[in-house]
Amino acid sequence: MNYYWVMNLPSSIKGKNVLITGGLGFIGSNLTHKCLELGAKVTIYDCLDPRSGGNMNNLGNIKSDIITILNDIRNFEGISSAILNKDILFNCAAYTSHPGAMKEPLIDIDVNCKGVINVLEAARRFNPEIKIVHVGTSTQIGKMQFDFVDEKHPEFPLDLYSANKSVSEKYVLIYGSAYKMDTTVIRLGNNYGPRSNIKNPDFGFVNYFIGLALQNKEITIFGNGNQFRNFSYVDDSILALIEAAQNEHANGKVFFAVANEQTTVAEIGEQIVKNIGGKLKFVPWPKERKVIEIGDAVISNEKIKKVLNWEPKTGLEEGLLKTKIYFSDKKKYYLD
Repeated sequence: MNYYWVMNLPSSIKGKNVLITGGLGFIGSNLTHKCLELGAKVTIYDCLDPRSGGNMNNLGNIKSDIITILNDIRNFEGISSAILNKDILFNCAAYTSHPGAMKEPLIDIDVNCKGVINVLEAARRFNPEIKIVHVGTSTQIGKMQFDFVDEKHPEFPLDLYSANKSVSEKYVLIYGSAYKMDTTVIRLGNNYGPRSNIKNPDFGFVNYFIGLALQNKEITIFGNGNQFRNFSYVDDSILALIEAAQNEHANGKVFFAVANEQTTVAEIGEQIVKNIGGKLKFVPWPKERKVIEIGDAVISNEKIKKVLNWEPKTGLEEGLLKTKIYFSDKKKYYLD
């Protein structure tokens, strides 16, 4: 066990006033549970837009332990009020659908660009001392130019969601450098686990596969599924976000927080079938999905290991079994 995690992490966030935008979504809700566990005082800010995956059931039995504000980051007055007297802001709010952004580009820009500017400007004006940790995405890289992808890799995103997430990341870093604010970006990719949206493929194919497997349904894979990905269990990603919030060496930096190992899409499908259920079916690529497919994404996590001493701890099989256990008696809250 890593001594650093055990001794330093809880003490640094205990008693802190934490604001989590998008706190009813997959990443945000898991982050909420962990922050509470570590002794933080948590406020959630979420608009419950059905296009962004929020779910009140993600709070479980902690509803009375937190403050929940149902509002939108596009509402400047709302986010400005919420940000007052907070020590840490985790910006998990986003319009998260790749195909959805291609169909509704103006909504994606409103949330992922204008909304992030609202958050940053509210912090600059009303709470410039707050620590901001922004959730980025590995897909903003686009097609891999060299192995391994790291934080210096060029960015040529293939869809509007990824492009706008790339832009919003730069906003966060610009505000940090121009206004002497403490900002960090943690890029996540292919997260799976409890409290994910397992009903809609727009919120991540791995969690959608898990939803199909829980119903013992057919899991469709486009093409041969031989493209590599880093699949990360959500608890590991949450610890990366929390470490970034309390480590001064994270300020002004971008990190990939991904699993150590790469797995093909076909292999993740096979593991889901083995550990949860369902069966696989391979079909040709739909045209609208093929044009935004990035191919292999083999990503290095060496920077975050070195700078923040973060290490993913959950193997794929263990993570899938934990996910199955979580959803086993809660399927009606996520699939109905």
